[in-house]
Amino acid sequence: MRWWLALAFALIASLTAVAVATVFTQRAENAFRDRAEELTTGRAVAAANEIRDLQPGTLEPGIRTIGRRYRLALFTFDGNGIPLTPQRSRGVAFGNVDLHDRALAAALFGDRFVGSTEDGRTIVVGLPIRAAGSSAVVAVASRPDLVAELGILRDTIVESVLSAVVIGALVGLLVAYLISVRLRRITDAAAEIERGSFETPLRPGFRDELGDLAVSVDRMRVQLKQSFQNLESERDRLRRLLEQLQEGVIAVDGGLRVAFANAAAARLLGPLEQGDPLPDPWSEPSLRRLANSLFRPGALIAQARVSPGAELSYALVGIPAGPGSELAVLVLSDVTERERRERAEREFVANAAHELRTPIAVIASAVDVLEQGAKAVPQDRDRFLTMIRHQTARLGRLVRVLLVLARAQTRQQALSLQAVELGPLLTEIAAELDPPDGVSIEISCPDGTAVLAEPDLIAQVLANLAWNAVKHTDSGKILLAAKQSVNGSVVIEVTDTGAGIPAAEQERIFDRFYTGDESRTGFGLGLPIVRDAVRALGGVVEIESVPGRGTTARVTLAGASAEAA
Repeated sequence: MRWWLALAFALIASLTAVAVATVFTQRAENAFRDRAEELTTGRAVAAANEIRDLQPGTLEPGIRTIGRRYRLALFTFDGNGIPLTPQRSRGVAFGNVDLHDRALAAALFGDRFVGSTEDGRTIVVGLPIRAAGSSAVVAVASRPDLVAELGILRDTIVESVLSAVVIGALVGLLVAYLISVRLRRITDAAAEIERGSFETPLRPGFRDELGDLAVSVDRMRVQLKQSFQNLESERDRLRRLLEQLQEGVIAVDGGLRVAFANAAAARLLGPLEQGDPLPDPWSEPSLRRLANSLFRPGALIAQARVSPGAELSYALVGIPAGPGSELAVLVLSDVTERERRERAEREFVANAAHELRTPIAVIASAVDVLEQGAKAVPQDRDRFLTMIRHQTARLGRLVRVLLVLARAQTRQQALSLQAVELGPLLTEIAAELDPPDGVSIEISCPDGTAVLAEPDLIAQVLANLAWNAVKHTDSGKILLAAKQSVNGSVVIEVTDTGAGIPAAEQERIFDRFYTGDESRTGFGLGLPIVRDAVRALGGVVEIESVPGRGTTARVTLAGASAEAA
């Protein structure tokens, strides 16, 4: 801008100067020419007056004298235009003078003629005269001084024009520089705004059009700064809100790259940085495939349930990219605890209904017998009251066991582990069993053998295994044994000589309400409760069975000595 504006100023100045110089030169030349013609005419008139006073015999020398005095070349003619004096005067030949014929004709006609050559060097004056036989006189004046003065004038005008052009260019350059500096400030301010910097104020300087533009840009800067501050505040508030969520929130673009991921998402899927490709941690449903479907036209909210591990469960929700948005949102919720609680609640109800059924039935039967007259017989009455007391204690223990197991499964309450001596416990369980005729109960447990467990929970585990052995043994014996292993753990075994479990059914004996073939009465909920209880205690339960030779249920728990260590 500085260069073309300076060039424009120089061009305008040069055109103006040339136009002014042309007019001024023309007028100056005309003025110089008119002045020279007036002076020459005056001298020619004075010379003509002196020529009138000359005598006929002295005409030629007198004219030479008068010509020298007035610095004129003088030529006289009679009425017929015949020269009366020589045709060469003061070095000027009359025939070589421009305008000589017009000057002579006008003088012979009685008129005055004044003219000059085109270059202004020669001025010709024709005057009528009546003296000494002369009728006309032609005066020729050579004015080289006029030409010199006109040359000086032209040179001066050319210098003035060049000076005007230079000054115009300099003024244009200065004006352009000042304008470009102001525009550069506005441009720099706009560039700062484009880069996201709103701290540099823009002062207008002069309140002209550029000043108004600067004021508008600075007003826009202030408004954009406020708008960006509001957006950043809302973004930070939203980010803090998302970071506080327990659900994992991931925003992805059309290229399935992470635009945002909160801490919960990183905890569930691993470290996620902005720009990282969206991971695909499980095969079904594919996280990337589900995310890609959210960018299809008309996509709806997608929901899926994911089980990345045996004890993990995630709920996945995909929110498609809306109109004008380039991001889709994935929300991943860890519903493991919720499903564990729901499962524990269902299992608690099922366990309670199953386990409480037997003692309640025994108590109800005993009450019926007493009401039918057994209470009148002291021996029968005491036997049935003892039965009711045992079953009532069993009910209390069952309720406590089921509550403890449910709380342990939902992780609402940690188990209170303590040393439980197995000898007395196995003896108590054996005393409560009612084996059929021909089945004996044996106990094998070294003194002092103890496990680290919750007392009611381990008692229920062993009771369920013992009752299950009694139910499936028609003859032979049932062995309740416990022993200390070399690694500090304790192995508890319940062995029977029953019919055993077919190999095809051994993998499903811990399934709830699995009944097996028609020849068996089924396992119900006894073994599933055993499995859940042993897991809660941190132990392992195993079943070994040979069809026709019996079954061994083995529970391995930490010994009480391990706790002391």
